[in-house]
This record gives sequence, structure tokens and C-alpha cells, in this order.
Amino acid sequence: MAAPRKTRIGLALGSGSARGWAHIGVIRALEQAGIRPDFVCGTSIGALVGAAYAVGELDRLEQWVLGLGVRDVVTFMDVSLSGGLIKGERLMDHFRRGFVDRPIEELSIPFAAVATALHTGAEVWLRRGSIFDAVRASIAVPGLFAPVLSEGSVLVDGGLVNPVPVSLARAMGADILIAVDLASDILGRHLRTDAPPELPPGVIGDWIRKLQDNLGALTPAHSPDEPRMPSMLDVLASSLNIMQVRIGRSRMAGEPPDLVVAPRLAHLRLLDFHRAKEAIEEGYRAVERVAHNLAMVSEQAV
Repeated sequence: MAAPRKTRIGLALGSGSARGWAHIGVIRALEQAGIRPDFVCGTSIGALVGAAYAVGELDRLEQWVLGLGVRDVVTFMDVSLSGGLIKGERLMDHFRRGFVDRPIEELSIPFAAVATALHTGAEVWLRRGSIFDAVRASIAVPGLFAPVLSEGSVLVDGGLVNPVPVSLARAMGADILIAVDLASDILGRHLRTDAPPELPPGVIGDWIRKLQDNLGALTPAHSPDEPRMPSMLDVLASSLNIMQVRIGRSRMAGEPPDLVVAPRLAHLRLLDFHRAKEAIEEGYRAVERVAHNLAMVSEQAV
């Protein structure tokens, strides 16, 4: 008689821009609980962290993001008004220099990323080829990062169609599925009307000046007697959040995961990538909040 097949665990890492560093804390906490995913997939920032985990580079990624400051984030912002405000090439060039690119199909942990075909709206599952190219397509937030041309298709952020890629993880063969939803507490909290934080002296570089020259001030003018309008980036972030929350909830209702981990990071802005420490710590806490259900998942996986 053949031995029973091992129960396979899938991890679906959701989109969420700077909130996505919480995925690192989630993965660390899962490992400490004795849970090591057999499959990993991700959308947008979830694809980036998931890729690092799949290639065995999560330690290096964590060390790098914990060292990020505001100046570092600004350095990676190569302004472009063609397709998106940021081309994204400086960021990906940095990863190519510091991390080893590998074919997805050769990874020891099966990995996949989600992107969206801009011309058709089709959901694209990236399961072969360069892991860097897959991540670059998945993180191409509309209006912010420039799209990616791949095999004749223009690809943008997968969060437009599948913010928490539960369906992809199931298709990869997951029997038990853990989903990380970075948008559970986001609606109504991300739109900021207070003054933007002061940047350290010297941080306002060429990219901000170009934005100001081409688009006007980042925060619309207002009189002292009127409420402050949200900044351009906060309007963009909140609009994307509304869409992704609605789509994510609908899709997970139709195909529910076995466990949802929900970090609470609505206070982080779209580009707060320099606040990795608090995001990672909240990832740990989010797993602790579902410890009872996690124990049941561990029992099923034995």
C-alpha cells in the first residue's frame, strides 16, 4: 500500500505596497510555529517577498529593508512620465546586483506571481522564466511604476485582479492555504488630510523637483479656512486600496483560504518602505493573533 500523500501547505502573500514588509514577519512567525509552506505565490509586494523566500534570500532581504532610510527610498525613484511616475529600473537593478536571478521553474519551493494584462484585463500567472521579471511585472502599480512588456503583453500590478492570490495557490496544489491580507483594516483610514511629514534636509532630490515641475505641488493649494486636501499620492493609494479591498473580499468569499493572517498597518503610506521594522513586527503580531487557528493548521499538516 502506498504511503499517504503529505498534506501540502500554500502561502498566498497579498499586495499592499510598503505594508508588504509585514510578509517577512509573517513568514518568520510561521516558521517558528513549525509551518514551512510547500508553495508560495504573491501579488505585487507579496510577489517580491515571496520570491526572496522561494530562492532562500529572505535573510538578506530583511537585512536590506531594515537598513532603508528615506534617502534610500528616494534614490530608487527614477522619475518617468511615460507609463508611470517611476520607471522602477533603479530598484530592479539594485536587486540584480545584490541577489541572484533564477528561473522560477528551477526553484526548490514552487513560486508564482500575479500580474494583469493591461490591454485585456486578464489575470496572468507568472510561473516560468526569470524570477526578477515576474516580480517586476507584478509590482507595476498603475500610475506609479511603469508597466512591463512581456511576450507581447503589457503587464501591470496583479492587485488589479487578484490582490490576495488564493486561487493561484490552490491551482499550484495547496491542500491547506494560508493567506496574508494586508488590506483588512485599510478602508477609511489611509486617506490622509494632515500635512505630509517633513523630509530630512537634502532628501528632496531631482525626482521630486521633476514631479513638481510637471504636475504642480504634491498637495493642492488650500486656504487656511479650508480643510487640507489629500496629496496626489494619497489619492492614488486610497483609490487603489478601495478597488483592491473590494476585489479581494469578493474573491476570498468565493474561494476562502483555510487561515487569514491580517496585519494592521493602515497608518503606513504608499511609499513608507523605510518603516520596515514596524511592518515586520506587526507581521509577527498578526500571526500571534491567529495562534489558535494556526495550531489546527499545524495538526492538519502532520
